[in-house]
Amino acid sequence: MRRFIWMIMLLPMMAQAQTLEECQRAAEQNYPLIRQYDLIEKTTNLTVANIQKGWLPQVSASAQATYQSDVIAFPDEFKQLYQQMGLDMKGLTKDQYRVAIDVNQKNEVNLYNVRKRVNEMYFSLLMLDEEIVLNRDLQELLAGNERKLQAMVKGGTAAESDWQSVKAERLNVVQQATSLESQKRMLTVMLSTFCGIEVKNVQKPVAKAEDSRLTADNHRPELRVLDAQIGLLQAQEKALNAAIMPKLGVFAQGYYGYPGLNMFEDMMSHDWSLNGIIGARLTWNIGDLYTRKNDKVKLRLQRELTESNREVFLFNNSLEQIQQNEDIIRYQRLMANDEEIIALRSAVRKASESKLSHGIIDVNDLVREINQENAARVQHSIHEIEMLKQIYDNKFTTNN
Repeated sequence: MRRFIWMIMLLPMMAQAQTLEECQRAAEQNYPLIRQYDLIEKTTNLTVANIQKGWLPQVSASAQATYQSDVIAFPDEFKQLYQQMGLDMKGLTKDQYRVAIDVNQKNEVNLYNVRKRVNEMYFSLLMLDEEIVLNRDLQELLAGNERKLQAMVKGGTAAESDWQSVKAERLNVVQQATSLESQKRMLTVMLSTFCGIEVKNVQKPVAKAEDSRLTADNHRPELRVLDAQIGLLQAQEKALNAAIMPKLGVFAQGYYGYPGLNMFEDMMSHDWSLNGIIGARLTWNIGDLYTRKNDKVKLRLQRELTESNREVFLFNNSLEQIQQNEDIIRYQRLMANDEEIIALRSAVRKASESKLSHGIIDVNDLVREINQENAARVQHSIHEIEMLKQIYDNKFTTNN
């Protein structure tokens, strides 16, 4: 809640975006999961880089100081013998030190759906804008008839109840406008917060129905994830062969300290010395042979399941495309008649206004014709916005 309030306070200072594409890009940059994905991507790259360098010699440095309760020493008889030979065999001290360097060689899909959320809010705002414009037109139309009836009442050619009926209808439309404006403000704040920018006015996208035809060219990120999973399982199957192969490695160790590798010399002298070991190591772990058969079956089944999930996704995606294209065609056919229906309703309404002036019909008939004309205009706007939404939903379905 604090973050939401903070975003609302920041809105006036943020940039303005009006097109659908701008809102989509802004939402992708602002969405918390996308921020988290950026961090994951960076850490993943570092991890992959470390794995790629795993075959290189691994170098580590260390320092050590110890004090022992006892150390290796010559028997007293040996000490006496060395003394007779003129050698002072002091033996190892209990405090010991080592600085060393060891070298060993080792041979060992959430974002995209943001667009869907943006599309839903964006086209809802477009629809609200259309309804608000039509509501204002209806208010003006009713206000004009209200003024005419008021004059007719004064002239004695209309009853006051007729004027009151039209005025009441206009006030109902004013209330609808209040509700529409409130919905628009709320949805605008939601979209602005979601995108992290101030969205003041949304622009109607320019798109053709022909742009949304059936296509097998699918770039959905889910497919890339499934393809990556299949590739990983295939690599793991190949890795089973490598697991049973012998591994050859070299190692080296060097340190400067006391005691060194020549303990007899260090027993005579407590000086620090350079020491080193180098060698090769051959290892062969045959334990993987015991589970190799079951591991191959397990990986094969996982790969087949992932491939099946990929086919199911493509099948459902294709069905979704078919439904969207059918809806686009349906809205095109509806819109083909909308203009004619609006023209006819407008003519009937104008005729009703004339009939009311001559006392042929009552005011209720006029209000009905006004509302029917407005309903026809609203239907036309709905069909147009819905068709545009289906076009962009189709773009989302295929990521084209």
